[in-house]
Formats: sequence, C-alpha cells, structure tokens
Amino acid sequence: MRGANLHCRARAVTVVVIGAGHAGLAMAHHLAARGIDHVLLERGEVANSWRHERWDSLRLLTPNWQCRLPGLGYAGPDPDGFMSMAELIALLEDYARRSATPIHPHTRVLSVRPGDGGYRVITDRGEWRCRALVLASGACNLPRLPPLAAALPPGIASLTLHDYRRPEALPEGGVLVVGASASGVQLADEIQRSGRPVTLAVGDHVRMPRGYRGRDVQWWLEAAGLLDQRHDEVEDLERARRLPSPQLVGSPERRTLCLGSLAALGVRLVGRLVGLRDGHLQFSGSLRAHCAAGDLKLGRLLDAFDTWAHEQGLDASLPVPTRYAPTPVPASPCLSLDLARGEIHTVVWATGYRPDYAWLHLPVFDRKGRLRHQGGVVEAPGVYAMGLPFMRRRKSSFLHGADDDALELSAHLAAYLAGTTGHRDARRPVQAL
Repeated sequence: MRGANLHCRARAVTVVVIGAGHAGLAMAHHLAARGIDHVLLERGEVANSWRHERWDSLRLLTPNWQCRLPGLGYAGPDPDGFMSMAELIALLEDYARRSATPIHPHTRVLSVRPGDGGYRVITDRGEWRCRALVLASGACNLPRLPPLAAALPPGIASLTLHDYRRPEALPEGGVLVVGASASGVQLADEIQRSGRPVTLAVGDHVRMPRGYRGRDVQWWLEAAGLLDQRHDEVEDLERARRLPSPQLVGSPERRTLCLGSLAALGVRLVGRLVGLRDGHLQFSGSLRAHCAAGDLKLGRLLDAFDTWAHEQGLDASLPVPTRYAPTPVPASPCLSLDLARGEIHTVVWATGYRPDYAWLHLPVFDRKGRLRHQGGVVEAPGVYAMGLPFMRRRKSSFLHGADDDALELSAHLAAYLAGTTGHRDARRPVQAL
C-alpha cells in the first residue's frame, strides 16, 4: 500500500514541519495560533528518538519545573525532580493529542527538493507540496564516531549511544567509555556500579555542579539570564555551538556527578583517545590540562553567579558562596592499553551526535556539511530549523527553549509568506503581524 501511495497526487499545504519531537510540536503550536495551515511528518511516533534511541535509566538533565512547552507548564507533584523517558514520552504524547496539528506518524521523508513556488517533500507515504518548510528532525540523529572506531578488533564489542541500553546487556569485563560530557559520565557511573571496571577517556568537558548555594544550577542559569543569551550576542558562535553538554545527571538524589566522584568510585581516568596502533589504544597526555581547564571554567561560572546574586541583593537569602576542589588527576595517567591483554571487552562511544539531512537536496550546507542558518533561518527561501544547539539562544536545544524560538521563527515565517520581510533578515524577530 505504501508503494502505491508514492504515485498518488501530491497534497498541498502551506508549511510542512519535519519531526514530531518537542521542537516540531512547539513550532506547530505557534503556526496553528497564527492560522497557518501545516502538517507534521514523523518517521516513527511522537517523541520517536526518546522512545527508541536512549538508554533505559536516562532522565532529563533539567528539573521538572523547567519542562515547559507553548501553552503548557509543569503541574505535577515533583517540580524539583527529573523526568524519566517514560514520563517525558507521556508528556509529549498528551501535548500532541491536545494540539490542533495534523500529525502523520510512520511517514519517512525520502527527499526534499525545490518545487514550483516552494518545495516538494517526497515521503514513503506520498508527496507534499509546500511554500515553507521547518526542519525539526533534531541534532542527534546519527552518532558521531572517530575513524578508529571501525578499526577495533572483532572481539571487542563496540556500542554507540543509540545502541546502549543497560549495563547487564554488555559483555562481562572492562569497559572503555570514550567521551566525558553528560552522556559519558552518566554511563561511566552506571556501568562501574554494575561491577564492570570502567576506563573513561576524557577530553574537553564542562564541569558543572547539580546545585549551588541551595538552588539547582539550572535555576542559576535561567535566573541570571545565561540561557537567554542570543546567537548574535556571542563572539564565537561556532565554538559556543560545539561546547560539550555539561557534566550533569538528573537523579532522584540530586547528586553532583563529576570526574572526581567517578574516580572515587573506581573509574580510571585517562586522556583523550587519539589512536589505535598494533592493537594498542593510545591516549593523549592532556588529561591534566583538560581537567584544569574544566575547573577554571567552573570557577568563572560560579563567580558570575555570585556577582549576579550580589547585584540582585540576594546574598542574605542564599547560603554563602563555596568552591569545589580541583579534579583529582592520576600522577601518571595511562597512555596506552593493549587490547590483547583482555582488560577491555567493550567500547562505548559517548562522542556526540550529528544531524542527518541526507534527504535534504537544497544548497544549504557549508563545506563541512553543516546546515547554514542564522538563528534558525536557513539559507533557502522559506526554510527554517528548530531544536539545534544554540540556534537562537543558548537554551534552544532544551525542552523549555523551543517556545521562544518557535514564537519568533513562526512570526518570521508568517512575514515571509505575506511578503513583508526578506527571508534572511534573521537578526531580530518579527514580533507581531
């Protein structure tokens, strides 16, 4: 039946939104509020990535009170808790059910090409013609792997973040986790506690406490305005977009997870994985420098919090400032591991993700294959993005960041459709129509 649908007459709509995660649903909400007809195409189900491409124990890094979508705030019994994947999926399902958006699940986009007056969106369930397009398929479609991942000996299990589900599914024996951002430190902690010895390869990272002076760190980031910093207010936007996710975990105990706590648990810290030669994994000697840089950046962040609190007259109502001990680094970190010795049975690659735009046949990519856009306004008429890291604001990729971005971009899109603004005029949003 699906094959037959490909030959059906193309359906027309003003806007096609690709992706039914939180970003696509937020944009659909604002399009509906502006009376712009649209459809939302989803390759699987609502919240598909959260359902099928995350590990079992994962919780959001942001507190429940911060789980906001357009027209929806958290109203549950535990505002300071952290949603499990099942809770987040239920939230997004309910939000989608109550929306006025026509959602087409199990509809995989095969290609997007220019068409008369807009774009042709060809799916495995037929074709759509639209005047404008919103790319909300996410930034975490494909695991980002170094070339040496393909060179591991066949006896070593190799898993990406999409593959990993729970420690019990791993082979017995030692595990190398590559990458020390949020995912890497969480998996290192979980796997070590399962009884499998963990080695963690550490590169550039963002050390961050779960709480500071009696408040969650996300409260500080939001209240001090750091999450609202705009894309046109930073000196090096590309660097800001490449920053690793902070070393946080959303646990019921609200604990801080850092390299020091992992080392105390027995995790072996090594430098960045840089090579594999003759069966030997090679690590850089930069572990101490990376840890010192992480400690320094943490100190600067806490200084900024303290300065803001003092300026707001909050010092008397908050506990006194504190600072954290430097990250403990082994005197002689391991620089090489012989895989033939059997210390490592599994490698888990916590090395990040990249978006998948293989279906997007438009001239909108730079020489490195990255989507060219200014604050979500893509360099093609009537094309927009949602949910990318630091897209319009530092909070753009977070659940609560989608509302402001969708509000502004839907206004820009409406003005584009009305012919009242140039498509690339993205530095300041259209506030009202």
